[in-house]
Amino acid sequence: MDWKKLGKTLLFPRPAVRIALSPVSAVLLTLTLIFCDTESVPAILSYVLAAYTLTVWCVQIPRIVRWFQRTGRDNPYLKRWREDARLRVRVSLYGTVIWNAAYAALQLGMGIWHRTFWFYSLAGYYLLLAVIRFFLLRHTGKHLPGERMLAELQKYRVCGIVFLLMNLALTLMIFFMVYWNRTFHHHEITTIAMAAYTFTSLTLAIINTVKYRKYRSPVYSATKAISLASACVSMLTLEATMLTTFGEGKMEPLTRKLMLGISGGVISAFIIAMAIYMIVRSTKQIKLWKKAKEKPDGTKG
Repeated sequence: MDWKKLGKTLLFPRPAVRIALSPVSAVLLTLTLIFCDTESVPAILSYVLAAYTLTVWCVQIPRIVRWFQRTGRDNPYLKRWREDARLRVRVSLYGTVIWNAAYAALQLGMGIWHRTFWFYSLAGYYLLLAVIRFFLLRHTGKHLPGERMLAELQKYRVCGIVFLLMNLALTLMIFFMVYWNRTFHHHEITTIAMAAYTFTSLTLAIINTVKYRKYRSPVYSATKAISLASACVSMLTLEATMLTTFGEGKMEPLTRKLMLGISGGVISAFIIAMAIYMIVRSTKQIKLWKKAKEKPDGTKG
């Protein structure tokens, strides 16, 4: 038996085998986590299969990266996506506007049905997110970045003001979490998936907030500031979910309230600070812009 050939075949299976392994191992792992004991034979076999699937995909990472680089250079659509910041911002805004509006409508309907301000506060928060993103979407659809700097600065300042209004809805959410113990409860696997998504969103929000500063567009900066604030609030809801899902019966209610209260206070203070920074910075820039446009005799240029 050619052990070298066998090892190569196991470590580098055909693409069809790798693709088939992914859903099979995911389904088996999910089923065993739900229905089987962690030390049972089916659970151990599913762990082994999941580890093997992860391994064969990890060894393919350099090849996958090279394929994406080559495809990005050759494909005109991917090339445009990579080079056109305006297109990326518009696609992102379209998706988030639709999602925020739909989720706000859902929470409003649940608030009307259950007659509780908990859902009303969630609806208000996501509705404000949808409105401000639609507000920015209209501008990016008509103008290039930096084309109308005064209008961009004014919209940047409006976003700061809306952040303060959003913070009122966030304060209500924190109050309900801490005082009335209103949190979210999901299955463990769902909670883990939420954690992965939330940490990814926060990481991308931080990277994009820094990355899009080079375009010197207040509207682009505002869109990324909104994503950052939204990701921070998602971290708070994730914390509440994880404390409820994994800490039920294992943590004192007072400890959980303290943790949520401290986290909520820090996030609320961060959003207020970001809102004040946006308002103050845009106001100064607007004054400088208007002053620069005036003629030496004081008339408008």
